[in-house]
Amino acid sequence: MAFLELKNVEKYYGSVHAIKGVDLAIEKGEFIVFVGPSGCGKSTLLRMIAGLETIDGGSLWLDGREITRLPSSKRDLAMVFQSYALYPHMTVADNMSFALRLAHAPKDQIDEKVKRAAEILNLTAYLQRTPKALSGGQRQRVAIGRAIVRAPKCFLFDEPLSNLDAALRGQTRVEITKLHRDLGATTVYVTHDQVEAMTMADRVVVLRDGAIEQVGTPLELYDRPANTFVAQFIGQPQMNVVDTRQLPDFGGPKDGFVGVRPEHVSVKPPGEGRLPGKVEIVESLGLDTLIYANVGDVRLISRQNTRTSLHPGDAVAIDFAPEALHHFDRQGRALAH
Repeated sequence: MAFLELKNVEKYYGSVHAIKGVDLAIEKGEFIVFVGPSGCGKSTLLRMIAGLETIDGGSLWLDGREITRLPSSKRDLAMVFQSYALYPHMTVADNMSFALRLAHAPKDQIDEKVKRAAEILNLTAYLQRTPKALSGGQRQRVAIGRAIVRAPKCFLFDEPLSNLDAALRGQTRVEITKLHRDLGATTVYVTHDQVEAMTMADRVVVLRDGAIEQVGTPLELYDRPANTFVAQFIGQPQMNVVDTRQLPDFGGPKDGFVGVRPEHVSVKPPGEGRLPGKVEIVESLGLDTLIYANVGDVRLISRQNTRTSLHPGDAVAIDFAPEALHHFDRQGRALAH
């Protein structure tokens, strides 16, 4: 049996079917990321696991024990919120130890756990400060430390980096990944940022409209997306997906879609590629260059790791390797090829 298991889990808000029979098995020590667009149900699903939302159908199991109806305090889980949820009048040490003090844990045990968590998170120098004297990144680390001292069976993270600036997000992402590796703890992490999903997860769960579209390692989802939704959600810039009726020369099924990642699209001088096109936009990013080109009414994105002298309006030819193409049927489902 899996360490954390969701069996046909459902959630309704009145007549709205928010979570539609989700089945998921998570192994001990795994780092699982829920990802998907706004409103897909990822945070609702996490809150159902945490006991902050009721489960209307199905069951939830942790380490062989059913916890579907248990209150959140009895589930042996710890949640880190997007908003930090720290007590402003308490010091860092008091915030981190609050749950243990409520449980009447021995003082020496509390002190040792807080000290250890502070060392792991580089918070030792800040233990006597209040949250208002900390940066956003430090506050988030305090929230993580509060979860660590409880030594739960599973950590739950609800978009913990979304309130941080870009540089701090990257730094804290690395810290959380290292923390997971050092603790070996089972972790479920919710984000709308597919870069976080790709870089942090052992497996990614892609959600849409309250249902799972695909589960797999980051590279499995990138290389073998189950449908056009996953194909275009995972990867930045997103996969080029073309209706073969619009561009028959692209290849693929006669009545379906063909996809190709931007890094597999080549922009060549006129006459040297399969399809004639015209440059629409050039984005020079330093390491990479993105070239948006129009082939008839279809826009294609090429990603290349060299700089270019091309300008908007230049005539070009578009080429690609046939083995790099992904084929989808009219419903958007992946076809074997």
